[in-house]
Amino acid sequence: MATMVSLEKETNPWEAQAARFDEAARRLNLDEGMWKVLQHPNKEIILHIPVQMDDGRLQVFTGYRVQHSIARGPAKGGIRYAPDLTLDEVRALASWMTWKCAVVNIPFGGAKGGVICDPRLLSARELEAITRRYTAELMDFIGPERDVPAPDVNTNEQVMAWIMDTYSMHIRHTVTAVVTGKPLDLGGSQGRREATGRGCMIVCDEALKKLGMDRQARVIIQGFGNVGREAAVLMHQAGYKIIGIAEVDGAIFNPRGLDISKLLGYRTEQGTITGFPESEPADPHEILTWDCDVLLPAATENQITSHNAPQLRARIVIEGANGPTTPLADQILREKGIFVVPDILANAGGVTVSYFEWVQDRQGYFWTHDMVTERLDLIMRTSFHDVEAYAASHQVSQRIAAYMLAIARVAFTVQLRGIYA
Repeated sequence: MATMVSLEKETNPWEAQAARFDEAARRLNLDEGMWKVLQHPNKEIILHIPVQMDDGRLQVFTGYRVQHSIARGPAKGGIRYAPDLTLDEVRALASWMTWKCAVVNIPFGGAKGGVICDPRLLSARELEAITRRYTAELMDFIGPERDVPAPDVNTNEQVMAWIMDTYSMHIRHTVTAVVTGKPLDLGGSQGRREATGRGCMIVCDEALKKLGMDRQARVIIQGFGNVGREAAVLMHQAGYKIIGIAEVDGAIFNPRGLDISKLLGYRTEQGTITGFPESEPADPHEILTWDCDVLLPAATENQITSHNAPQLRARIVIEGANGPTTPLADQILREKGIFVVPDILANAGGVTVSYFEWVQDRQGYFWTHDMVTERLDLIMRTSFHDVEAYAASHQVSQRIAAYMLAIARVAFTVQLRGIYA
C-alpha cells in the first residue's frame, strides 16, 4: 500500500508542482504569508455543460478553468479536451503557467482550462457546441484584460476561432485579443504554430554550448504532435540528427538520422509514423532510455519517473511537454549528471509568441515572421542565461533555479501591489 501511495504522489501533477514550489520557496526563504498566497490558485471554476448530441440525446460535460495568479497581468493558459482530465491536472498546469510567464518575464499570470471529453468520439458540430457553451459560461471570467485562453492538447486554431466568435457575439463587437493561437486571418500571429518547438530548439542550442557540444547532436523526441513535430522539423533543418521518434502507437529509430520531411509526408498519407520505410520499429517506452545526446519529451506529464530515470542515457533533457519528469526522477537525473532544461523554460516559446499575438491584436498592427522569431530568440536565450546564473549563484538545479527566479519575480510584484482587504 505504501508503494501505491508513493507512486500516486509521484505521478500527480499537482503534487509534483507543489514539491518544486516548496523547495524553491524554502531556498528563497520566502515569507510564510507570501508562501501561502502563491501556493494556492486565485480562482477555480467548475462548469457542467449541457450539449445536445447529433443523435438528439442531451449530455452533460464537465469543464474547468483555474486562474492561479493575476499579479503580473491577465491570466494566460491553454484549454485542453481530454477524457482523463482532472482538476488537479488543471491546477498544476495553471500554476506552471504562472511560473513560465515569470521565467521569461512577460506580463501575464497563469491559468489553464479544459473539458472532460474525447474529441475522437465527437463530431465537429458537437465540439463546436461544447466550445461555445464553455465560453459562454466563462464570459465573466475571461477577456483581454482578465484571462486569455490558447490551444492545448486536442484543441487548435478552429477551437480558438469559436471562442473568439462566441465572446465577441456576447460583447457585441469583435475582440480578437480574447484568445491566442488563432488563424492568421482572425488576428493570429506569424510564427505561433511552431513557437513552442522553436523555443525548445533555442534552449537546446544554449545547452549544447554550455556542455561544449555541437548541433550534430543525436536527438530522440517523444511525441509528434504540434510541439514534437515542429521541434523535429526545425532541429533537422538546423543540422541536428533526429534518430528516434516515439508516439502512442509505436516508435521509429534510425541511427543515421530520420528524414523528417519524408516522415511528415508518410504520416500525412498513413496517419501514423509506424512502418516508415527508412526506420526500424522500437518500443515507445524503451526508446526514451536509448543512447542519445538530447531527449526531448513533448507528449504528456509523468513520462520520466523513478522507474525509467536510472536507465536514461541522454546528456541533455529538453522538456517540451508540461511536467514530463516527476520529482523523484529529478533527483535521479541530477545524480546521473544529466542536464535538464525544465518545462517552465524549455516550452515557454509558445506563451511568448502568444504574448506577441496579444500585443499585435491590441495594437491592430502585425509583425513579420522574421520580427517574431528574432524577438522570440532574444527572450528565450536571455531567459536561459537568467536561469543559468540563478542556478550557479544558488548552487541548485536548472529546474529549482527557474522556480526560484519565477517565484521571486511574482512575490516582488505582489509585495509592490500590496494585499487588498
